[in-house]
Amino acid sequence: MRLLFVADGRSPTALNWIRYFIEQGHEVHLASTYACQPQLAFASFTFIPVAFSKAKEAAEKSAGRGGFARRLLWSGTAIGLRTAVRQWLGPFTLPEASKTLAALIRAVQPDLVHAMRIPYEGMLAASALRQLGLQKESRLPPLVVSVWGNDFTLHARSTPWLGALTCQTLRAASALHTDCQRDQRLARAWGFPSGKPAVVLPGGGGIQMELFNPPEQEAPTLSVINPRGLRAYVRNDTFFKSIPLILSAQPSARFFCPTMAGEPEALRWVDRLGISASVELLPHQTRPKMAALFRGCQVAVSPSTHDGTPNTLLEAMACGCFPVAGDIESLREWITPSANGLLVDPASPTALAQAVLEAFDHPDLRRQAAVQNRKIIAERADYRRVMPQAENFYIHIPLPPRGSAVQSDRGQG
Repeated sequence: MRLLFVADGRSPTALNWIRYFIEQGHEVHLASTYACQPQLAFASFTFIPVAFSKAKEAAEKSAGRGGFARRLLWSGTAIGLRTAVRQWLGPFTLPEASKTLAALIRAVQPDLVHAMRIPYEGMLAASALRQLGLQKESRLPPLVVSVWGNDFTLHARSTPWLGALTCQTLRAASALHTDCQRDQRLARAWGFPSGKPAVVLPGGGGIQMELFNPPEQEAPTLSVINPRGLRAYVRNDTFFKSIPLILSAQPSARFFCPTMAGEPEALRWVDRLGISASVELLPHQTRPKMAALFRGCQVAVSPSTHDGTPNTLLEAMACGCFPVAGDIESLREWITPSANGLLVDPASPTALAQAVLEAFDHPDLRRQAAVQNRKIIAERADYRRVMPQAENFYIHIPLPPRGSAVQSDRGQG
């Protein structure tokens, strides 16, 4: 097949999914909404900025010396404010970006377009295909839309405009991919027709269990990893405030925070709470380094208020970490409290601290959970089992009716 992905090319989750199709010999093109240099053998790579994604690149190049918009979005502003700016103003960037993507679709003539998130990749792809339809192209390729965990519960509800664009995107989609059952239900509530193909598979295609595996022996130092980074829907304030409470009972405990090195928000919390001796704010980690970090920790925390199935949570579970996560519907599809993890109020530092200490104090519970979680990942999220299902899903997506867009050579790529 000739496949065109519209995705954040920096995302390990997106690249993990896309890599499979390259390895299977399909012709793979990527339209990335962020500037990056992914080390994959793409047939073509195109950067199409949308919703101020170019501002991050510009801010990094100018080391914070750019204009007001750059400083507002990327130079130390709270993540919640940056998200709000993109939610309210991001749609203004879609018309220009969709012209670029429409031209790319016309040039590539893909058998299938897969947008790996609704805002803004799915919105961008739906707009581009709509433009081609208005231009009376002979056939449009099918559009697959992936839903990420906060597309409905956070972004679609944030502004009337994003809500309307979410509905338009789902109505335009030929097929739907979600990483949890909850989002299948929500997708239909937001306009995805019930008769169209849909599948539930882990967002990054699952876990490569030969890489993410448990340690031969548990590390002697009690350690916690927060792999979620700074996101508007992750209560890192709760996480940092829980640390002094945990240290009061376990003074030697360590806390590891990938992708938070140099982040002003994280640095402020560490300084304000006086916990620098116990916390390591780490830079972005490679997948092997993340696996090693998971193996060195007893507990993985995910204090999120909006989520689907976080890949990092599945990776942690595969590595034997005891999961402590926000008590939200999607995570109950994976975690049974007190059996293979704990679910807590993500706004409560006390609840998070108590859950971590419970895991620290009960090694038998951790060991039982590690065995159960490894089995769950093997059955439901093993990359070698999930991705052939995704490929088969692509193959059986029906083509749109003739007379609506780009001519396709589907099945001949």
